[in-house]
Amino acid sequence: MKLDYKLNRHTLPHNFRWFAYALVAILCFFPFITAPIALFLGLVLTLTLGIPDPGINKKASKYLLQISVVGLGFGMNLIDSLQAGSEGMLFTLVSVTGVLFAGVLAGKWMGVDKVPSYLIASGTAICGGSAIAAVGPIAKANESEMSVSLATIFILNAIALFIFPAMGHWLGLSQQQFGLWAAIAIHDTSSVVGAGATYGEEALLVATTVKLTRALWIIPLSVFSIFYFNARGEKISVPWFIFLFIAAMLMNTYLPLPALLTSNIVVVAKKLLTLTLFFIGAGLSRETLRAAGFRPLILGISLWLMIGLMSLGFIYFG
Repeated sequence: MKLDYKLNRHTLPHNFRWFAYALVAILCFFPFITAPIALFLGLVLTLTLGIPDPGINKKASKYLLQISVVGLGFGMNLIDSLQAGSEGMLFTLVSVTGVLFAGVLAGKWMGVDKVPSYLIASGTAICGGSAIAAVGPIAKANESEMSVSLATIFILNAIALFIFPAMGHWLGLSQQQFGLWAAIAIHDTSSVVGAGATYGEEALLVATTVKLTRALWIIPLSVFSIFYFNARGEKISVPWFIFLFIAAMLMNTYLPLPALLTSNIVVVAKKLLTLTLFFIGAGLSRETLRAAGFRPLILGISLWLMIGLMSLGFIYFG
């Protein structure tokens, strides 16, 4: 009787997967592992070996992102940040409402169901997975609809982290221009901050400020969704960590904090962001990629191109 010794990601020992997972996570703290590389390593790991516990991975990426964003606030001056981010405020209003309604109409025309169309449009218009997580329960989205919407957004979000800095240099965008473009055209806060950090310090400041201001639109979006889906009595999810980020900026601006302390907090926050992107990459499993589906993915790409080109035109000619 011939035995098959071929190993795959399902037959690998569970402890070995934990070891590989922990090893790559530790490598994220070394200076040669940048945000795009961390995301790529996570993707390679999950596609080859699989991740030992998807639930832990999801929670880690969520809370580490919030911690790292708050930490970055200790390196920002509130007055400078408001001046840097003020340019995108008006366009935020136009783009959020425009993309949301375009997504609903395009989804209907393409034959994508009402709920995933709305969720994909919400994630594209505001802040990716966070917006979908906030609106999903209000829309009474089932597990399949949530998976399709999140998978579509996460795939495009991962691609953006790789291509946006290169495109920014190719287009000759300044630090401020790129930060504004990334904040508006990239879905998730993690990749916005990662792309900004890759491009430069000023781009990081602008991208973080504008994106977190944009993320506050989750609240009016949730209120609108209650009426749109006739879901009275549903709870509204508030991104509380944004207020902690503002508190960190206030402390850094108005309190005599030692420069050594704040600079080290920022360094740690950036490394935690790199680790966060590794966890996000590890969450893009084969199942996630398959869940996206053809028509929802085309809808997501169409809305992404819409917001990307609109925001780029606004930056150049606005």
